[in-house]
Formats: sequence, C-alpha cells, structure tokens
Amino acid sequence: MGKKQLTNRQIKAPKVLLIDQDQNNQGLTETREALKMAEAVGLDLVMVGQSKEAPVTRIMDYGKFQYQQSKRQKQTSKPTVKEVKLRPNVGESDYELRIKRAQDWLDKGNSVKFLVRLRGREHQHRDRATDLLNRVVDDLGEAGKVQSFDKRALTLFVAPA
Repeated sequence: MGKKQLTNRQIKAPKVLLIDQDQNNQGLTETREALKMAEAVGLDLVMVGQSKEAPVTRIMDYGKFQYQQSKRQKQTSKPTVKEVKLRPNVGESDYELRIKRAQDWLDKGNSVKFLVRLRGREHQHRDRATDLLNRVVDDLGEAGKVQSFDKRALTLFVAPA
C-alpha cells in the first residue's frame, strides 16, 4: 500500500459518507458525529475513498487493517531473479563464493540466473564456458532445479527446488 490513509482527527472535511463497523451505510454524517461513533465502539474512523459530495469513511480497527494489507502485499510479491555473472577463467575462491551466495538465494526462494561473459579471444573457447555452467549445475545439486540452459547465450536459470 503506497500512501497512508487519513484517520480520526486528520480528516478535515465537515461531513463524510459513513460506513459503520457492521458494513452498514449510514449516509452523509457530520465528521464530529462519526468520530464520536467510532470512539464509542473503540475503533478508528478511516478515510477509504473520495466521492463527489464528501470523503467516504469507515469505522474499523486501523492497526488490524494495516496488518492485513501488509500480509496481502507479501503474498502477492513474486520471487526475484538474482543474477550471477561469471568469466570462463574465474578463480576458485570467487567461484565458491558465488555458488554459496546462489545457494543462499535459492534457499530463500529466489531464482538465480548464471551468465558467463566472454571477451575477445575467449570466444574461441566457448566449450570452457559451457563446462563452467555444467559445473555450476553439479555444484548446486539439490539446492535448485534447472529451468533453462542456453548454450548459445551462455545462460543458466535455476529455480528453487
């Protein structure tokens, strides 16, 4: 949820369209009256929308509403794709570090894209790059399953197992 809604005394309009805690439309009500009604039941008056004549407000537990919104946001967020770039002559310690980091990402539910970049004369030894990607597949083992392996583009997509 991007912007924060106005609550209780932040609502400056003289009159509001009120929906009470039981989802019943109370119609056009003075803001002070609506605030008193909300306080009487121990809930908040929250502005949920705008109409032509007055803001639309609802009597609800605002803290609970925010919690449910954040939960819904987390459920709909999709897993991200992390990228690991390698060179065909990568050092052993760098390689192990990148594999370990990729395993951590896979454990957290993210997908990982491995990309081998070639420069200059390295293009003559593409077989070394494909061997490196095959080694990545072997080293990741059970941590992830291969989604796609493109030998022409030298890319490898691995999804969490």
